[in-house]
Amino acid sequence: MKLFQIEEPDGAPPNRQEPGAAIGIDAGGARADIAFSVGGNALTLDDRPGFEQVLPVPVTNAEVAAWQELLEGARMRAERALARPVTHAVVVLAVAPSAAAERRLRKAAEQAGLEVLRFAGRGEFSADPTPALAAAILAENLAPRPELAAAPDPG
Repeated sequence: MKLFQIEEPDGAPPNRQEPGAAIGIDAGGARADIAFSVGGNALTLDDRPGFEQVLPVPVTNAEVAAWQELLEGARMRAERALARPVTHAVVVLAVAPSAAAERRLRKAAEQAGLEVLRFAGRGEFSADPTPALAAAILAENLAPRPELAAAPDPG
């Protein structure tokens, strides 16, 4: 008979009040690319073998549900790759969204469990690094810091 032991990760379970990881999502092409950055060093996040998921990008004026599906898939890919919650994102689109499109996209993101830190058009980033990597670096810089979120109010 073989026995195995399942252990919890070191430390306490994540505090749901603290912000999770921030990612970059390039939704400016036919398929979305997802990236994460630590210390300005970004990398593209891929699905594990056997769990590959295509993330087709809907047209900008698509319904909230289509964008929610994309953003949920992006969050899921990142959470699987990082093994931690993801709560924030910078989203790169082919062009910067109109005010109405931005409201619709923010609603989709909220329903997908993400807070969008910023929307950007692809033209705002250089081709090197890729838009997903540049968005991940920007997301890292804009993301709320857990230690700052938990700090008491000095007033």
